[in-house]
Amino acid sequence: MITSTANKQVKNIIQLTKKTKERQEQNVFLAEGLRIFEEMPKERLQKVYVSESFLRKKEHTEKLGDIEYEAVTDAVFQRMSDTKTPQGILCVVRRPQYELEELLQKDKTHLLILEGIQDPGNLGTMFRTGEGAGVTGIVMSGCVDLFAPKTVRSTMGSICRVPFYMTQDLPDTLRRLKEQKIPLYAAQLSGSEYYDALDYRGAAAFLIGSEGNGLTEETAAQADQYLKIPMHGRLESLNAAMAAGILMYEVNRQRGRQ
Repeated sequence: MITSTANKQVKNIIQLTKKTKERQEQNVFLAEGLRIFEEMPKERLQKVYVSESFLRKKEHTEKLGDIEYEAVTDAVFQRMSDTKTPQGILCVVRRPQYELEELLQKDKTHLLILEGIQDPGNLGTMFRTGEGAGVTGIVMSGCVDLFAPKTVRSTMGSICRVPFYMTQDLPDTLRRLKEQKIPLYAAQLSGSEYYDALDYRGAAAFLIGSEGNGLTEETAAQADQYLKIPMHGRLESLNAAMAAGILMYEVNRQRGRQ
């Protein structure tokens, strides 16, 4: 059992918690909590740490099964944890990686394209909602770190089930999608059609911009169609994750009738 915060493994976990660069270099992310441990593909688990109090509960040890783990004292686990009330289990997980082509399914392609999303909760919610709505993938440009602990928790395991692609050149990525005959839709106040008046039974990709500023002019100009979501009261726009969810589930609804 690890009993000191001076332990090399403990120091490494603390660095992985705090530093994006460390997570990138080691090609891993941290997943903390029992539920998300159960959601993680076991072949991606690089290391599992559990607290001594976690091990005292039979139902917890049963969930571990034959997974190898490293036990640590409660005090040490508290130092390793990124949450105020640790559940006593933390995993180091190897990152999944995809190429853009892996997100495409010809006329069944259903993409969410995110530009500049900065809230970890929003990004995690979009992954979780995207999985439920049946997206074939999520493309990200200039977004908050997907592998930061708070974002990972927000995905509730969807991070390992929804294919994603991080682009450093969004205009080029959009050009590649256009070459594949994938229509690009942007939710804009200037949209001429309500979102549910369009046909998404073929390939479809939705452009969603940052929470504060929306899409950049350059990105919005690449859209084949501007659409709008009905708004009442004095609201000008919806939360980015809420808008994305409405659009993704409209695709789900239409395709469910085929």
